[in-house]
Amino acid sequence: MGIYSKNGMDTSNKRVTVFDTTLRDGEQSPGTKFSFKEKLKIASALEDMGVDIIEAGFPAVSNDEFHSVREINSVTSRSTVCGLSRCNDNDIYSVINTGLNYIHIFIATSDIHLRNKLKITREEAIEKIKKSIENAKKAGLYVEFSAEDATRTDMDFLIKVFKEAKASGASKINIPDTVGVMNPISMMNLISNIKENIKIPISVHCHNDFGLATANSIFGVLGGASQVQVTVNGIGERAGNASFEEVVTSLSAFMNKKTSIDFSKIYKTSKMVSEYSGMEIQKNKAITGENAFSHEAGIHVNGIINYPATYEAINPELVGRQRNIVIGKHSGKSSIQWVLNKNNMKCSDEEIKFILDEIKSDNSKRVLGEKDIINMANTIKIKGD
Repeated sequence: MGIYSKNGMDTSNKRVTVFDTTLRDGEQSPGTKFSFKEKLKIASALEDMGVDIIEAGFPAVSNDEFHSVREINSVTSRSTVCGLSRCNDNDIYSVINTGLNYIHIFIATSDIHLRNKLKITREEAIEKIKKSIENAKKAGLYVEFSAEDATRTDMDFLIKVFKEAKASGASKINIPDTVGVMNPISMMNLISNIKENIKIPISVHCHNDFGLATANSIFGVLGGASQVQVTVNGIGERAGNASFEEVVTSLSAFMNKKTSIDFSKIYKTSKMVSEYSGMEIQKNKAITGENAFSHEAGIHVNGIINYPATYEAINPELVGRQRNIVIGKHSGKSSIQWVLNKNNMKCSDEEIKFILDEIKSDNSKRVLGEKDIINMANTIKIKGD
């Protein structure tokens, strides 16, 4: 991937499956609603980027949702398309009727959810799980089972739930940190414990309520998970989900994990989802933010010009970005010289100093671009003539 340095984490190159839920959990961001055409375009971009599994939606929610999931499935050939379902017959039949071959079945398992939301016992939850998975398997579906609020579920009961799910026909289990209460070490230990007790592929689905969704996803993989559930730009309910771009690049950078993702298409997809969701990308967001590969401070720019790895963890071109050197009050001569060289212009040291002094004396908060510097240089040349 072109990472300049690695830490001491596990560097085994086992492949990690990327399960994208931008169209389902991502669309649950308050105020976000993708149109039918937007969903198709996002699904196409995800497939083109190399996503293994696209969770296209929750078919039982509405007729529009049902039809969009069905259409996405009909036009998608390389990625596997998945539909979400609760543990009830209506939801399962909705998924079956879309023509999908992959179902993601879930039910809450924490006592706080069982008592206050579902108002059922642990035993009743187990029966619902067994019946639902068995029905989905009879219909020939591949079943991934999620224990909603898994990270607040009693561990002994959680293991029992997953064992019953596997015995009923589930091929994969998912561990959702539904309200984002985990920390990386706890997530790693939880996944490791489950992996020791049940021989089945494990997925992680992390929420960002404490800003730890990416870290928890990475440590979930470190604990033994072979799949990550993510959303582009980390969109989703409340503080959002684990960020697609952060997770896949971190897996490569820190753990040498392989995915099927074409990193060069990340930024383009990120911009598309930002536009369609109406959610602007935070300027200083990792990987896709406007400032992620921008440099102003003179010392930094001098380092970047001589050897990019001095102040860049990855080559921006790898994720479809370009390096950007901006000019402001923290800039030095090297920044001005870089702009001039790039545009085949020459100025004396005295002229460069004059330009820099003009910039530093400007009390506004604006940041100057290349065109501004060229204009200033041309003005000096005219005056000199």
